Amino acid sequence: MGHMSEATSDRRVLLAAPRGYCAGVDRAVITVEKALDLYGPPVYVRKQIVHNKHVVHTLEDRGAIFVEELDDVPEGSMVVFSAHGVSPAVHAQASDRELKTIDATCPLVTKVHHEARRFAGDDYDILLIGHEGHEEVEGTAGEAPSNITLVQGPDDVTDLEVRDPEKVAWLSQTTLSVDETMQTVDRIREKFPRLLDPPSDDICYATQNRQQAVKEISRDADLVIVVGSANSSNSVRLAEVALEAGAGAAYRVDDASEVDEAWLTEASTVGVTSGASVPEDLVQGVLDFLQERGYPAAESVHTAEESLIFALPPELRKDMKEAARS
Repeated sequence: MGHMSEATSDRRVLLAAPRGYCAGVDRAVITVEKALDLYGPPVYVRKQIVHNKHVVHTLEDRGAIFVEELDDVPEGSMVVFSAHGVSPAVHAQASDRELKTIDATCPLVTKVHHEARRFAGDDYDILLIGHEGHEEVEGTAGEAPSNITLVQGPDDVTDLEVRDPEKVAWLSQTTLSVDETMQTVDRIREKFPRLLDPPSDDICYATQNRQQAVKEISRDADLVIVVGSANSSNSVRLAEVALEAGAGAAYRVDDASEVDEAWLTEASTVGVTSGASVPEDLVQGVLDFLQERGYPAAESVHTAEESLIFALPPELRKDMKEAARS
């Protein structure tokens, strides 16, 4: 046993704080849970409510039915829109099919939609920094399709064309890497010096805080494990940010079952964090996995405090009040 303690005495586990659920994800997941309680199953949800397969499976077990498009929802049914937001065309389609809708779009995404409408109303060309095909990007672009051009990174800037270089603004997907987005903005500004910034920083507070926290634990880490699903943009970014910040290696896993023991052979200091749509029990599973292999209890590394809470969607609050009265 003495040999074991020598081997583990220089080992450390650094746990990023903040990590995991943000206010927008918490609100979206609770929205589906409360809708199931209030109206009973099935409750339809357009797209994954948040990008985490464990969360989706848990809600499916309770009676949520996830669909890709509204065509898959029977007319007159209840449907929840995911945290990533939808375009006006989707709202119109829901109305045509007489669906009862609950909009669980994150309020920070809704803010970007408002900015898109305002810039388009002033006839600006809008350069939307984000990933093609991501639900949030599709929703935002749908607010002003004729004014919005997608820019996926600095390399896209060279060939950009706009109608009037004096009237160009930028917006961004809320879950990107802060550093990478600002590189893209700098490139755009070199080309269009009159570029207008959004009235507030679009990359959400939770994305920035989680990236700042992972930088802090990565400087000293031989290995960083990011808990999050492959389709979670902010989780994928965390692994990239960890490597840029100096981590020896960084991997994204859905849960402890995906951790490869071979990663641990040279790793005395292991950093652990999770994306904004990840329940804490999945992180605990990774910490337990490490402890079972001789790592000590995790040390929490705090870089920010988060206290933001978003109210549930108004249409759900109204029905909950009425149910409480009856």
